[in-house]
Amino acid sequence: MRTLGIIPARGGSKGVPGKNIKPLAGKPLLAYTLEAARDSQLTRTIVSTDSEEIAEVARGMGGDVPFLRPEELATDSAKAIPVLQHALRAVEAAGDASYDAIMMLQPTTPFRSAADINESLEILANSEADSVISVVDVEATHPARMKYLEGDRLLDPDFCEAYENQPRQELQPMYIRNGAIYLTRRRVLLANSLKGQDCRAQVQDKMVSVNIDTEHDFAYAEWVYERYLKEK
Repeated sequence: MRTLGIIPARGGSKGVPGKNIKPLAGKPLLAYTLEAARDSQLTRTIVSTDSEEIAEVARGMGGDVPFLRPEELATDSAKAIPVLQHALRAVEAAGDASYDAIMMLQPTTPFRSAADINESLEILANSEADSVISVVDVEATHPARMKYLEGDRLLDPDFCEAYENQPRQELQPMYIRNGAIYLTRRRVLLANSLKGQDCRAQVQDKMVSVNIDTEHDFAYAEWVYERYLKEK
């Protein structure tokens, strides 16, 4: 199965300026995703960016940056699917052989591993699924424990606990996307979907699952790296 890894790294982040190349534990944020992709079984991995600076940093780390993304696909409101479709069409138009699947690897989730990538590829290759998306267990933040607010009154949703203060262990486990891996068959992506009708899960370790949007997230990621990943 030929799979194109696409790392979307636009240059216009407002929450954390320069986020994709901001140093995390001594190296650019983008480096973590480039390294995991390089050690994986992806056929090829490219960086899609509108920024000359990001492109230069990526190339300096051995990254493949075959084009600069058009401005209209690098705005705050630009959606992921058109960005991925553009990247796929661009590399194939430049002479690359057709791909069977596309994997989006967001640099803002830096701690997914090559093993996570390979497990996702294996899940898709060994099934008829349309896609594989990485998730983590919500654990104590289970939706059954959540409430609506009407003014300052707490109201139970229809999916609330069976009884007050029900232990988490009695609740059916639920999972949330962590943003690390979106693996999609070509036909599904070109039909304007990342998920399709049959989506499988690649479950990741919540302890090292970090999604960086703010300076606080950066500080937390630094702590996670020092606490759990540095020795590896």
